[in-house]
Amino acid sequence: MEVIKLLEYLQELLDTSSKIPMTNKVVVKYDEFNEVIEQIINYLPDEFKKAQWICEEKERILKEATEHAELIQKESIDIIRKKINNHDYVKEAHIKAEEIVSAAQRNAKTIKYTARDYANEIMTGIQNEITEKEKIMLNNIKKECENFIIAIEKDVAETNAVLKKNIEELRKIK
Repeated sequence: MEVIKLLEYLQELLDTSSKIPMTNKVVVKYDEFNEVIEQIINYLPDEFKKAQWICEEKERILKEATEHAELIQKESIDIIRKKINNHDYVKEAHIKAEEIVSAAQRNAKTIKYTARDYANEIMTGIQNEITEKEKIMLNNIKKECENFIIAIEKDVAETNAVLKKNIEELRKIK
């Protein structure tokens, strides 16, 4: 939002600047104009940093889910080994071990997919927001350019009319 305000301010600077006659050029204050451009540059990276943070957060969540799944799997293996040491429970240990490993894998997959879906939802939302802001900015820039062209065409037409009138007056002089 701040970038749009700064772009509108730049347009206002151009509109209110002194014009050089017979050209489509204006005189602007370099320091002021440059400062606004630097502010725009400083605001844009925030959106990119936010997107980068979300990507990193997605990776962190996926890594945590994987580590959690591995921890559950290691705990399951420890439980199984203890029961194997107890000869009376060997068959039960095999069955329980398979159940625990299977549950851990299901839990790990669920956590992984949930984290992925969440990160995807966030990234999609940001992508849509950036796309929408891009369209708004491009439309604003397009409108400003069209208005600028119309103003220039008007100035050129007025200048041509004055020149035509002056030429006619010169021809009348004998």
